[in-house]
Amino acid sequence: MAIIGIGTDLACSERFRKFLEPGNKVLERIFSHEERRYSLQKRDPVPHLAARFAAKEAFLKALGTGLRDGLTWQQVCVVLDSLGCPALEISGRAAELMAARGATKAHLSYSHDGDYAVATVILED
Repeated sequence: MAIIGIGTDLACSERFRKFLEPGNKVLERIFSHEERRYSLQKRDPVPHLAARFAAKEAFLKALGTGLRDGLTWQQVCVVLDSLGCPALEISGRAAELMAARGATKAHLSYSHDGDYAVATVILED
């Protein structure tokens, strides 16, 4: 196993509260239907949204591209595996760029507490 890239992001949770206001379309642009469904069912969805956003940013940093070259937020989705652990589901241009870098697996760890969420992504071959 060789590490291809590492990315970490810290997100301020309260920044996401305004996205819950009626008529705000930002959630639909950034998060997949499943990410929104999971987060919005929580008593306070804000920390869950912030953690998922931090995971997306951490992936882009690990990839070394940022959000450009045809990448979209929805190509990087946080899902839960069969054990309930967070994982990344990568599609479209994000998957193409990941493969071009020689990465075959993305490891995700995230946490949220108080006003912040943090995520780290490690890409390996």
